[in-house]
Amino acid sequence: MLPPVIQRNYGKWLYHEILKPGVLMHIGESGEALYTVRAGSPRLLSTDHIREICDMAEKYCDGYLRFTSRNNIEFLLDDKNKVEPLIAELATRHYPVGGTGHSVSNIVHTQGWVHCHTPATDASGPVKALMDEIYEYFVTSTLPAHVRIALACCLNMCGAVHCSDIAILGIHRTPPKVDNSRVPNVCEIPSTVSSCPTGAIRGDMKNKTVTVNNDKCMYCGKLLHGLSCYADCRS
Repeated sequence: MLPPVIQRNYGKWLYHEILKPGVLMHIGESGEALYTVRAGSPRLLSTDHIREICDMAEKYCDGYLRFTSRNNIEFLLDDKNKVEPLIAELATRHYPVGGTGHSVSNIVHTQGWVHCHTPATDASGPVKALMDEIYEYFVTSTLPAHVRIALACCLNMCGAVHCSDIAILGIHRTPPKVDNSRVPNVCEIPSTVSSCPTGAIRGDMKNKTVTVNNDKCMYCGKLLHGLSCYADCRS
């Protein structure tokens, strides 16, 4: 799955340069050059969006591209003459090019409300709002150093907030409130009880209810998952 130019020069690169924000050049011992154009993308992609990205990859770089760990798209080219036309088309399709060198990289974040059962906040919304404010630092290289930002929706921290320069973390601040009138219909009580890491959740199988010991609760959000996952599976 590697581009032929990378296969031929694998482990034999001499150096690399950042030609301008979002454009890298790697030079191998053979003298061959690999050009990388980095464009930002949202964390969540539609199939139409992916097809659009793949069409550009087919057009300019023989279909070779990769996604970075921070959700950037990197188009891998071995023809320098195709770099500027690719950047021009990315601009017409509103893809920002940047995120290299002394800049802000794309913000990596967790699933948020679109998929996860335990978040204390959403992910995509705050990240979009923040990137709108600091967009200029993605497409330029004017900062003192490279900056990485990450957002995690809860204390489970599935995102890379622990290894980023700036971390945004959503937290649950109060114990969960249980509606026992709904529990028998939406909750698999043994699984819910076992999901609690501190033993704060107690189940009453006879009455099909659960209680929460507030003193033991660490606000992890697991009860939210236990009360909702079984209903989601049945639907």
